[in-house]
This record gives sequence, structure tokens and C-alpha cells, in this order.
Amino acid sequence: MKKFSKKWISSKKPRKQRKYRANAPLHIRRKMLSAMLDKKLKKEFNKNALPVRKGDEVFIMRGEFKGKTGKILRVDTKKLKVYIDGIKRKKANGQEVEVPIDPSNLKIINLNMEDRMRRKFIERKKVL
Repeated sequence: MKKFSKKWISSKKPRKQRKYRANAPLHIRRKMLSAMLDKKLKKEFNKNALPVRKGDEVFIMRGEFKGKTGKILRVDTKKLKVYIDGIKRKKANGQEVEVPIDPSNLKIINLNMEDRMRRKFIERKKVL
């Protein structure tokens, strides 16, 4: 049985939506790890959202840590989650662990411009 179909568009059925996300290849998973841009960045790039990268500064809009900001420490493409600096939770034994956050609950405030692909994207936008 085929695990992933490029032709799949969408479905109302949660089972199919979960299957699509779980079996997606890396190049599609990267796009699933997108977060919305701040107003000034939206105006600058004429885009609503961009895939998150390590080093981006984000604002948390939903959940337990709503209203906090921080830099992205790592992006987990397997679990489709993001880990942010300073966002931690205490375990029962007292150990502090990083909290995985879904990128759909984030807003990108500042982009990490050290990345080659990001610079290419900006140069492309300036030409258009």
C-alpha cells in the first residue's frame, strides 16, 4: 500500500489528515513547519508565513506560554514541533525539560538572516 500521495489535496476526515502529516517526506514537512509573520515582515516580504528556522525570534500566541518570546533552539521535523529558548517545564523529579510547541501557534518577529536560503529568498523578492 502506498503511504504518501503527492496528488492528495485535502480531506475533511481527520484520519486522512493525520496520515498525510505522519507519512509526509521531509521537503513537505518543512513547509508544514511554517509560522505566520509579524505585520512589518508581512509588508516587507509580501508573504503571510515562512518555514521556521533555528535562530528565528518568535512570539507565542497560544497555549500555556502565551505572550512569551524567545529564539528557536531546534526544529524537530519528525515530530513537527519547535523548541524555544527559555520555554521549559519541570518534571515530577525536578528536572527541567524543553517544551515542544507547534509552529502554527507562533508568530515570527525577527528572521535569522545567517541562512543562505533566507538571503536568496530576500534577494528574489527585491528583484520582483
